[in-house]
This record gives sequence, C-alpha cells and structure tokens, in this order.
Amino acid sequence: MNLSTYLSLLEKSESTLAESFRQVAEGHGHEPDVHFICQTLAKQCDEHQRALQPIVRRYGQGDVDDEPERLHADGLSETRKGPLGLLRDLQDLYLLASLVDITWTMVKQAGQGLRDEELLDVVRACEEETEKQLKWLSTRMKQAAPQALLIAE
Repeated sequence: MNLSTYLSLLEKSESTLAESFRQVAEGHGHEPDVHFICQTLAKQCDEHQRALQPIVRRYGQGDVDDEPERLHADGLSETRKGPLGLLRDLQDLYLLASLVDITWTMVKQAGQGLRDEELLDVVRACEEETEKQLKWLSTRMKQAAPQALLIAE
C-alpha cells in the first residue's frame, strides 16, 4: 500500500508550508495583515500535522526521500524585498499550498476506498482550512499585484 508515502508527503508538505508562512510573516512584518494572517495559517498547518499523527502511526511512515524529485517542494529560503517581493513570496506560498491541497485530495480518495472514517474526518477538517488558505493567498495577491506590477520602486 502506497498510502504511507502520501501521508508522509502530506506531513512534510504541511511542515514546509508552516515554515514558509512563518518566514513570510517575519520577512514582511511591515505588512500587518500579512504578518498576523501568515502566523495564523502556520499554526493551522501545525495542527494539520498533529491531526495526521494517529493516521501515520496506523498506516506507517512512507519514505518520501525515495520518491521522485517532482513529489517534493522546497520552502522559501529567504523572503524578497519590496512590493514585488511580497507578490512573489505570496505566489510561492500559493504553490506550496496547492501541493498540500491536491495531496489532501489524493489521501481523501484513499480514505474513501478504505472506508476509513477517522482518516476522512481529518481530511475534511484540514482540506477545508487549506482551501481557505488558498483563497486568502489569491485575494492578497490580487490586492498586491497593481502596486507591485505597475508602480516603479
């Protein structure tokens, strides 16, 4: 069963996303909404990881490192400066959150096939929050785009 691989991928992706949200929060602290909302979203990712723990214990820890490179996402190594930097950092967060979102979808499909209600309960709660993270990121990028793309620094 390969579910353990995707559970490990999901766990690692949530951790990477949490770290990246925190980095953007600190790197763009001059934007109060970005700072505080990214901190909140990072805590959601931490909670998702905690909720996954009983499921991972039950199905086992997969080896994500043996998977192809395309199944791995790097977090932000540093934040960029200025309005364009903020836009690019938000876009990177969106890409990471999209990986998390589609991985929840794959795990949900497996949970439905297994008829594992505990797994499906975790997926429902976390998937809903991930969708909200994506919506906030999309909205915030739309807000930041005009200034970043049209006004010279």
